Amino acid sequence: MQTIARVSHVLKALSEGTSGGMRLSDVAGHIGLGKTTALRLLKALTEVGYVEYDESTKLYRLGYCLFNLGTSARRFHIIELARPGLTRLAAATGDTVFLSLRDGQQAQCVHRQTGSYPIRTLTLSVGDRRPLGVGAGSLALLAFESDAEIDRILTASRDARRSYSSFEDAHLRAMIAETRAQGYSFNDGRIVSAMNAVGVPVLDQAGRVACALSIAAIRERMERPRLQELVAQLQAEARAIGQALDSRNAAAAQREPLTVSEER
Repeated sequence: MQTIARVSHVLKALSEGTSGGMRLSDVAGHIGLGKTTALRLLKALTEVGYVEYDESTKLYRLGYCLFNLGTSARRFHIIELARPGLTRLAAATGDTVFLSLRDGQQAQCVHRQTGSYPIRTLTLSVGDRRPLGVGAGSLALLAFESDAEIDRILTASRDARRSYSSFEDAHLRAMIAETRAQGYSFNDGRIVSAMNAVGVPVLDQAGRVACALSIAAIRERMERPRLQELVAQLQAEARAIGQALDSRNAAAAQREPLTVSEER
């Protein structure tokens, strides 16, 4: 049990690091173990393909084997269902479209589709994470949670947001209120000054946030009335994905075997 716990801490540390990877000393410090123990765990994970080691940079990062396991998990059928919609949005708008999922106090980019416009805003790569609320897609994930859950998340993520100067509690609460009022999130250059982004939540039948769609573009391409056109397109695809999720979940529920009590 101790070894499993340590392995999970190593994988969690790498998942929360940058997409480029982490040094041995950083991994060891993150999980609170010595370098020798951390190295032994990393070598074992590398042998089975869950971790990759770059000899040139001396950095460790998550391996594709682990990603394949993750995408086979039930939760990640969202990517399959959302991919056609992201492709349509990128083709229709010419801009970059992102799909984000919540993971604890973070938002993770799990899919990205680039459009044909020559100036591309590639501010997020697949696998990148940000604290919930930081960025348009991330804010769309956060804003439609309950008030109690938002309070808990803001408290838990305060340290992680310190490096984002425009996302202190007061600013973020104001953005949450605005997002709820207008039905979409808007990042007006708070991360990259020349880039704006707009995001919407994908809701299931019960009104729970399943994921978020967002579009990023240079500031000039996010002015009204085009902004409202982008919002309408995002919301249409979000509704379609939400309906597809509900249909898939309903079909899966019908396939589940009866319990002993139900059989009786």
